[in-house]
Amino acid sequence: MRILVLAGVMIGYVLLLQRPSGTRDWALAAAGLALCLAAGKWVFGALLAQSVLLVAAHALGASTVASLKVLAAVTLFELAVQQSGRRLAAAATALALAVAANRLEDLPGELLPVLYKMGIVAGLPLLLGAYVRVTRDAAVHARRHAQQQELRAEQQLLAAREAERTTIARELHDLVAHHVSSMMLRVGVARHVTAATSTPTDPRISEVLDDLHTSAGAALSDLRRLVAVLRAPDRTGPGTGSLVEPGALPVALEAVVEHSRRTGLTVTASVDPRLARLDAVRGLAVLRLAQEGLANAAKHGGPGAHAELAVRVADDAVHVTIHDDGAGRARPPASGPSGHGLIGMRERVDLLGGRLDAGPAAQGWRLTAELPSLASDMEPHL
Repeated sequence: MRILVLAGVMIGYVLLLQRPSGTRDWALAAAGLALCLAAGKWVFGALLAQSVLLVAAHALGASTVASLKVLAAVTLFELAVQQSGRRLAAAATALALAVAANRLEDLPGELLPVLYKMGIVAGLPLLLGAYVRVTRDAAVHARRHAQQQELRAEQQLLAAREAERTTIARELHDLVAHHVSSMMLRVGVARHVTAATSTPTDPRISEVLDDLHTSAGAALSDLRRLVAVLRAPDRTGPGTGSLVEPGALPVALEAVVEHSRRTGLTVTASVDPRLARLDAVRGLAVLRLAQEGLANAAKHGGPGAHAELAVRVADDAVHVTIHDDGAGRARPPASGPSGHGLIGMRERVDLLGGRLDAGPAAQGWRLTAELPSLASDMEPHL
């Protein structure tokens, strides 16, 4: 591209400013331009031919010698941009010798002017081209180095994340899963002892033990799936994760409500059927909000508490409301540090671009959350 632009400039110079005076000069000028254009593909050979042409034009007394020098200097610049080493040195030497050969009659008296002209015609394009090449190569090297550093940092980050996941998975398996398994075993023994005793047992005790055993088994299964995901997130199957299957959210919410009722909490639930069309990520967020909110209501509301769960779709958003009456009394302030449930709920909602508010109400506690939904999925199907 540089050759074409400079050759176009030289054509304008020859045609408009220094027109050749005869057929011979026109032929020499055309040959110089053709060699300059050929330098786009054969730059080394074109420069050697231009050096020979420059000597021949001077020997014939042509008026285009100055133009041929400029064309040769442009070709040398292009060669210096593209190459380095012996070929570049040989080509620059050939052009410098051609300039000196045209001034042999002036030597040795005009040695300094001849050397100066050799430096201008051959040395200056050589230096400029070499500078452009070195600058370009340095930029390429810097870009590659930056890419390598970015790749190395990404690999280090992935390795750190994997090590952290492995540590968490190990602690979950060795500590939490061990305790849950022990609890499950103890509850199983209690169930066996209760069933084997000859004294009549309150059926509610058996019901609570059965529920504890079922809940412990489900928790242990969830822990195993979570450990599998943490250890090998890329090799887990579709059933390993904790996302809610499409269309299963209303059923999952009903199961959460039933579980809360078995803990002694009176729950009134209102679930919008359109939640079945909610995507898996938002569905999981809604399910976790309901689980945590009702668990807090059962924990802090006390015996006789009543909770209301309302999940509806309106204005292209999913609205979740959980309110408990605190069994008709104000909830006492927490005596110790609170857990991480509210923090986790707020993080889930923030990740989806939603909003969550939680705090004491006139009686009990009220939690409201709003999650933006995919409007196209919420449209009724006709």
